[in-house]
Amino acid sequence: MPAYEVEHVCPLTDDQKDLLASAITKIHSQQFSAPKLFVNVGITDISGQRTYVAGKQYKSNRIFAYVRHGPSRTQSDYDAVSKALTQAWEEIVPGTELRLVMFYGAIVAGMEAGFSIPRAGDDKQWIEGNMDAFKKKAEEGDEHFRELVEEYGR
Repeated sequence: MPAYEVEHVCPLTDDQKDLLASAITKIHSQQFSAPKLFVNVGITDISGQRTYVAGKQYKSNRIFAYVRHGPSRTQSDYDAVSKALTQAWEEIVPGTELRLVMFYGAIVAGMEAGFSIPRAGDDKQWIEGNMDAFKKKAEEGDEHFRELVEEYGR
């Protein structure tokens, strides 16, 4: 449901990329009760691009998050995620700075894995309402849905 775009100028190993994707997924899922299956993360090396701050060329590591915003998500929720993402970055990529974490509450609708995405805050009811379809996908061998059913199907 959310799409996180990590843009980095420092070198990252594949292991660091994997750890960042895992940390972002866990942090978002825990803070907003979103299923891990629907947390999307892209990681792009932008070291060769010209980027600017205050009209001057400036290279920095940053994370942009496109999320479903709604009344159930407060400024303090986003602040907590920003802080947790920064802490994860510092642990995974020590000696470098994560300069920016920015949230865009731009997702108003969409489909993922064949399912319409719910409004922010409606994840629990959405999971319950789609559990039979999730179980069917899991039974058909979809590993992602097997994990989702294990996580929420109790």
